[in-house]
Amino acid sequence: MEMNDIAARLGRVGLPEPVSALAARRWDVIVVGGGHNGLTCAAYLARAGKSVLVLEARERLGGACTLERPFPDDRYVISPCAYVIGLLDETVIRELDLHRRGLEVYLADPQLWVPFEDGTAFAQWLDPDRTEAGLRELGVSPKDIAGYFAYEEMFDQMRIKLRKGPRDAWAGASPSRAELEELLGGDPFMIDVLFRASIAEVLDEYVSDPRLRDALYGQGIIGTWAGPRDPGTAAVKLMHFIGEVEGQGAVWGYVKGGMGMISFAIADAAREAGAVLAAGVPVAEVLPGEGVRLDDGTFIPAAVVVSNADPKRLMTMVPEAPEDYRRRIDDWDIRSPVVKFNAALDRLPSWTAAPGETFMARGVVNAISTLDEAQRAFERCAAGEPAVGFGEIYVQTGHDPTPAPEGKHLMSVFGQYAPYGMDWDIRRDEVARQFIDLIGRYAPDFEDCLNSYEVLGPPDIEARVGLTGGHIFQGEVRPDQMWENRLTPRTPIPGVYLCGAATHPGGSVIALNGKNAAEAVIADTI
Repeated sequence: MEMNDIAARLGRVGLPEPVSALAARRWDVIVVGGGHNGLTCAAYLARAGKSVLVLEARERLGGACTLERPFPDDRYVISPCAYVIGLLDETVIRELDLHRRGLEVYLADPQLWVPFEDGTAFAQWLDPDRTEAGLRELGVSPKDIAGYFAYEEMFDQMRIKLRKGPRDAWAGASPSRAELEELLGGDPFMIDVLFRASIAEVLDEYVSDPRLRDALYGQGIIGTWAGPRDPGTAAVKLMHFIGEVEGQGAVWGYVKGGMGMISFAIADAAREAGAVLAAGVPVAEVLPGEGVRLDDGTFIPAAVVVSNADPKRLMTMVPEAPEDYRRRIDDWDIRSPVVKFNAALDRLPSWTAAPGETFMARGVVNAISTLDEAQRAFERCAAGEPAVGFGEIYVQTGHDPTPAPEGKHLMSVFGQYAPYGMDWDIRRDEVARQFIDLIGRYAPDFEDCLNSYEVLGPPDIEARVGLTGGHIFQGEVRPDQMWENRLTPRTPIPGVYLCGAATHPGGSVIALNGKNAAEAVIADTI
């Protein structure tokens, strides 16, 4: 499949014409921020006949879902923040024809592989019979094997009820709590999972084997300012398994070329529909009903401004906003415990639980501490200390060797916990050592495999991508900030909308946020 030219340039689209020429037109809509949701919004607005200008502050499109060359050897190309695909909406894929524009997906298999310190491992394969055989080999009791499958089935049934029922609960405005309870058939256990329960509590309902609880708790804390025993973490697990990939529900996969290819394919759709894309153009001020003012003072007129920037960033750009809305954004929880460890590898590490094997490079690996240790690690983080006790590991080159030199590999690790508010310049090496030691616990030669690496704490993610607080979901995705509690595309500021991850349905690479925002703008401006 031929790569579109935005992808070939890794999103560096530059200026389509001088800024003065852009400012000479009055646009129907300006989208501030060229992340995947902003590009999606632009694509749908342009398809509806609106004149649309996308202004991205950085030199490349994609936001947190982009591609960069951060290592001394620039043959390594990596997505710094977004690693795997699982929630990108199938409707957006189809309507924007993303496969034709270069989107290719490989399903991860195993979906989850978790080594233990005794040299054994848990494996969740796409083939459930293979998973069951592995559980028997691990010595898991028949009761816990049945409990494990019932646990996964319960979450999958919630996915089906919420996404495949009378309405798709992620499309358009959020259902109310009463409507969500109705979609779940009034099931009290599912309702509790959606609105209150911790991942530890739900696991306790289904399995007693501590190895299974340790292997599975991580799906409830990904990206979350919480430990596995904290309320709301069961809903985090649900959010991460409520999508489809290639027609298969509740699975994750790798994108050929890296996750930035999603943003670049969406950008291609937006440009083909008539949207104008400009990178390296920071916006300083949003003037409601009038347009935007750039950092250099240039004013560009537009009837509507849609912000793909996070809501706290938007508040710094808007001169006036209703006090209650500004207070709500001030209270919006963006505390992030996430650290990204991205590495160029000379070779794959050897795992004690599978010496000489490479199958795990085609899946998702969790390097873990126990559930209780993870809870204590979060408490240390909340007290201001780094405590990396969980790392979700992705090897892009296990399926797709193209973003690395021949025979070399890329590894990305989504790690927790470390706080924003510590001296990262002084303690970055300490955090790197925690990652290396955690992975080395299960793959003793890991450090020897490292060619280059980078550690991105919350302040680094904030500085590089522009996400306030470094929160990759533009705000917590626990129940108190989801569904009808999430922000909506429509703001009380006239002519100003939100389309980023802080809006319904939530964070991650979904793109429905952008589509939902476009539909709101279209409905309001017909």
